[in-house]
Amino acid sequence: MASNVLGGQLEPCSKNPVTGFFRNGLCDTCADDRGMHTVCVVMTDEFLEFSAEAGNDLSTPVPEFQFPGLKAGDRWCLCMGRWIEAQKAGKAPGIILGSCHLSVTEFVDMELLQQYAVKENT
Repeated sequence: MASNVLGGQLEPCSKNPVTGFFRNGLCDTCADDRGMHTVCVVMTDEFLEFSAEAGNDLSTPVPEFQFPGLKAGDRWCLCMGRWIEAQKAGKAPGIILGSCHLSVTEFVDMELLQQYAVKENT
């Protein structure tokens, strides 16, 4: 089982909408996952607008790929590169640390990740 950035077992990010490279709710990865869908984020309107302007419209449903379209508040396994771009632009959404794959720490300092950590109610 994969580990998260906190050193524990990777926790689910979202089953509704279902997310992850493997579409199993986990931000797990493998060599085929070129986008590294490893950062579990909580979508914001600001980020969704930023992503659309950057060429990846995550708000519009794509039924043929069983993609419902995302809205603010949805959790999603985001590509690490896009999260880093958004962070540098001041538009990064908050993250769920327990649901972010350990590999994220190879590219982003834990201190920075903690600054974006969302406090969970669960």
